[in-house]
Amino acid sequence: MSVPPRFRSADSGERDFRSVLGPTGNKLQRKPPGMKLENKKMSIIESKDEKTKKADTPASPTTTLKQCSSLCSSLLRKNSASMTASYSSDASSSCESSHLSVASSSRSKKGVRRSGSVSSNGTCVGVRRKQVDEKDAAATAANNGECFADGRRRCAWITPTSDPCYVTFHDEEWGVPIHEDKKLFELLCLSGALAELSWTDILSRRQLLREVFMDFDPVAVSELNEKKVISAISLLSEVKLRSILDNARQVRKIIAEHGSFKKYMWNFVSNKPTQSQFRYQRQVPVKTSKAEFISKDLVRRGFRSVSPTVIYSFMQAAGLTNDHLIGCFRYQDCCVDGETTTKAKKIERE
Repeated sequence: MSVPPRFRSADSGERDFRSVLGPTGNKLQRKPPGMKLENKKMSIIESKDEKTKKADTPASPTTTLKQCSSLCSSLLRKNSASMTASYSSDASSSCESSHLSVASSSRSKKGVRRSGSVSSNGTCVGVRRKQVDEKDAAATAANNGECFADGRRRCAWITPTSDPCYVTFHDEEWGVPIHEDKKLFELLCLSGALAELSWTDILSRRQLLREVFMDFDPVAVSELNEKKVISAISLLSEVKLRSILDNARQVRKIIAEHGSFKKYMWNFVSNKPTQSQFRYQRQVPVKTSKAEFISKDLVRRGFRSVSPTVIYSFMQAAGLTNDHLIGCFRYQDCCVDGETTTKAKKIERE
């Protein structure tokens, strides 16, 4: 007869030993066959004794560092979890307000785009241009017909508060082409005085200067006594008075050379006024290349007080260039043949 197989009992000492947490990690250790339960109990007791010994002995620096690092990592994990939770709660609570802020920022960007492009320094180019245009519009509005009693529009430098003699000079003389030697020489002398006085002050003394300088006849002025001229020092400085005498002598030489002072001056512009088309006062220059060329030629001939700025003021006053603004009522009167146009309009009015 066959013998039935024998089964190991649960309490036998030959059970498998599952796993033990050793110093180098988890290792699956199996009990060698033939080991008794007593040996197992003894090994457990020995392991307990070793643990107690290790607890009694002071820990090494490496073990303490490892323990501290593990403790810090656990604390950081807890804190990060709490922080993420708080951030998520804040984000959920402020969801509606974030939509409002995005909408307001988009509106502000649209406003910037409408007003104009943004330059590299952060300023809005469109707003800057608008401010300049508003200034020009204000200056033009100050010159419209409603501001003046006669209802006419004038250049920006003529305002309702300007001196009447200055307004008359602008309306009747400034920019009208002059072809007489006496008037050309007079305007050259008056323009030279602009370095010290304004047009209003010069025009207020104009009649007295005419009496002193013989109606600005260049031939007669060149023969005047210097003592008599210097007596009028209350009108102009001594430097300007002497420059008028010197310039009269040079004009006399030009008349002898070219036949007239008018012919000499108008040859620089080919006997035709330069027609400017300025809309705003800021566009009107202080001097031009033509004025610099004339100034150099006059200095070469011995003239005094004839800088490019003075010469350009003379060109404006004598009608060598028409610098009336387009909106001024005198612009059309001083175009090309200003004297003929003015005479024709006077005849039509009569």
